[in-house]
Amino acid sequence: MFFQQTFAALGRSLPAVIAPAIITDLKFSPAWIGVYFGLTAAASLVVQLGCGSFIVRYGAMRVSQIALVLLAVGTGLATLGTPLAWVLSAIIAGGGGAVSTPASSHLLARCASPRYLPLVFSIKQTAVPAGLLLAGVLGPQLTEWTGWRVTMLASAAASLAFALMLHPLCRLFDTDRVPSRTFQLSDFRTTLNAVWATPDLRALSWACMAFNGLQSVVTAYFVVYLTTIGYTPVAAGFLFSVAVAVAVPGRILWGWLGSSFVSPRVMMAGLAFGMAVSVALLALCNAGWPTLLIGLIACVLSATALSWHGILLAETARAAPEDMRGSVTGGVLSFGQVGALSLPLMYSALLDTTGSYGIGFIVCGIPALWVGVLLLRIRKMKA
Repeated sequence: MFFQQTFAALGRSLPAVIAPAIITDLKFSPAWIGVYFGLTAAASLVVQLGCGSFIVRYGAMRVSQIALVLLAVGTGLATLGTPLAWVLSAIIAGGGGAVSTPASSHLLARCASPRYLPLVFSIKQTAVPAGLLLAGVLGPQLTEWTGWRVTMLASAAASLAFALMLHPLCRLFDTDRVPSRTFQLSDFRTTLNAVWATPDLRALSWACMAFNGLQSVVTAYFVVYLTTIGYTPVAAGFLFSVAVAVAVPGRILWGWLGSSFVSPRVMMAGLAFGMAVSVALLALCNAGWPTLLIGLIACVLSATALSWHGILLAETARAAPEDMRGSVTGGVLSFGQVGALSLPLMYSALLDTTGSYGIGFIVCGIPALWVGVLLLRIRKMKA
């Protein structure tokens, strides 16, 4: 499941990391990045709301294979370079990659000890920064050597290859599948009702919306933003990858603390405040700031805005009915996709209107600040 999500994160983040080359070649506006990731989030929203029945019917491992194949197809379509191809790429790759988390949550919640779910899920979710790290290190360099199209095709080929490697595991891990389960349009409403009717899941949905939205903005615009203050695309990609590397031990650390010493709600509130402050500091950066200081701010942002997933997903699995873990996880994540849809589009609009990257970062950090206060208030009310 770790490698499955690594390839999903690599494929979904690669267009942002090599965006400077794509923008130059196709003569796109930088605001296009927000539109692309907004479409990706919209597709993810629909798929995550409706994927529960497919996971139950076909099994988490089989659905993981299908997700990687769709991701590969969407990534390959982008190399055609036309606006229509990019729209289709966003929809297919976004929808395919979005299934990876509900599928892995369904499988691991069945296999892991309930006590250590935050740690297990955090280890699994280190795959996301691992994928971002690969994109940041290899993407700009491979693009400089071969061009952005070859880089995208290489990512697609890697996803296809790993999908084939998962095939022998389906018989071992998909023993809980229910072949008679069918998909119905009412599944969307059932999933939303299950999430919204439970106060704990509702609070986690708000958190997922704010956190995922900010993460999408940072992932989409960090490299491009650094190129506007004097960094080369390769240098910006390297700094991005160094910062993202912090999220790997960060996720494991937060999961360990949330499993043993600190309430998961308090942990998530602390991460919310950390990401709001660090993204505001990033907005203030300019060409005169030392690289070490910018890198430090980026590392704190990575340790918060890119490191919340394990605790939130573990709490979601803990609060969900046993036979609905996959669908409820998809339901909570669908709220996250609302954030991933709205905040990049908001950032894109602010960038187009004001010409400032910093204003967008500050505005998109406000929801995380609000969620931090909300989580502490809920904990105080329960105490």
